[in-house]
Amino acid sequence: MLMINNMMFGAVIMASFTISLFFLKFWKNTRDRFFLYFAISFLLDGICRITLAATANANDYDPVVYTIRLISFLVIIYAIFEKNNARSKRK
Repeated sequence: MLMINNMMFGAVIMASFTISLFFLKFWKNTRDRFFLYFAISFLLDGICRITLAATANANDYDPVVYTIRLISFLVIIYAIFEKNNARSKRK
């Protein structure tokens, strides 16, 4: 069971970093900060997952893990807010 759990952690970490690279590619092509913020958010998610996998007794309520996830979600909220606010200023 432990081996499957570690394999899943590895798959999720790899997926987070891969998604982050895709958003960086979109940001490079468009220079839209929305994509940059999402790339940062998924990078933070990957770091959070590494922290969970590397620590023996870590859980979702660990303050370090919780803080990293909180920052990640706040970046997403800020990206959405900024994108919507920019559209309303153009009208």
